[in-house]
Amino acid sequence: MLDYVVIGGAQAGLAMAYHLKKMNKNFLVVDGEDQIGASWLNRWDSLKLFTSTTYNNLPGLKFDAPKNHYPSKFEVADYFKAYVKKYDIPVQLNTLVTAVRKTNKGFFITHKDGEISAKNVIVATGPFHIPYTPPCHTKLASSILQMHSNYYKTPEQLQSGDALVVGAGDSGYQILNELSKDGSRTVYFSGDTTVKSIPQQFLGKTIWWWFTVTGFLSFTKYSWLGKRINAAKQPVIGTNVKEILARKNVIAVGRTNDALNEKLFFEKKKVSTIKNIIWATGYRPNFNWIEGLELDADNYPKNKRGVSNIKGLYFIGLPWMYTRGSATLGGVQKDASYLASVIR
Repeated sequence: MLDYVVIGGAQAGLAMAYHLKKMNKNFLVVDGEDQIGASWLNRWDSLKLFTSTTYNNLPGLKFDAPKNHYPSKFEVADYFKAYVKKYDIPVQLNTLVTAVRKTNKGFFITHKDGEISAKNVIVATGPFHIPYTPPCHTKLASSILQMHSNYYKTPEQLQSGDALVVGAGDSGYQILNELSKDGSRTVYFSGDTTVKSIPQQFLGKTIWWWFTVTGFLSFTKYSWLGKRINAAKQPVIGTNVKEILARKNVIAVGRTNDALNEKLFFEKKKVSTIKNIIWATGYRPNFNWIEGLELDADNYPKNKRGVSNIKGLYFIGLPWMYTRGSATLGGVQKDASYLASVIR
């Protein structure tokens, strides 16, 4: 029986593996994908982090890149692979966990090819589980190409004709920028046009430098300021929202209300020329595969800085698990260090 099984081989799982290795624990990292870094490689090809490599380090290994460099998804995946190699982290790929249950003999982790037993489990599956698409998408004609942003890679995937991007987060605006920047097609946008955008650089410093020195990323979710930040509308970082929305071929249509065959009904108008839709509408958490786990109102595990209601079951990499940076590449190491001190 292993001391620990870490479920998830991205930044959160690797950060915990680093500490488990230092503590000489007998552990295994399992991941459902076929390679390290796949959770990043599955995103669109032009994706770049909005934080520079200075603030994207996992514990013990600096991101090898020039100062103020904003890495691509490919560079992040390569960094993860180098991390696994440097610390000789035991990873078992192609192991999609379908159930976790605890008995008086320990935890049993079920996957498609069998079962693994461990004294403790650390869940590091991150915040992005089930791609969410509004129910009205089922009413649209099959001639309209639809995909969630989770499956979008390049504009070449789209068929000719008008496109629609739904969703006003970082993903939505980045994809809207990519689809509209050459002006070759009309791109409708359904989402909040009042969202604020923050540049990556301000007064010669990266925005993440400002976040760090002002303590923005260190306010806990239990503090008054942390609660205000968590409840506030999140800004888009590194994408000029106003410039994109001002393009002649970008048409903001407000909220998507309904659909029928070729017609889409928006808050501001009805459109029947759209041939492609990218749903950048986020994800829904799924922790139903963990037996006996208590969930909060947002269906995330109830926990205190990663410690769950089930003895021996821990979490890392959840959004706002403790601070704004808990689910980020550069922020997860603080949570990992704390959790390591708890389980020691």
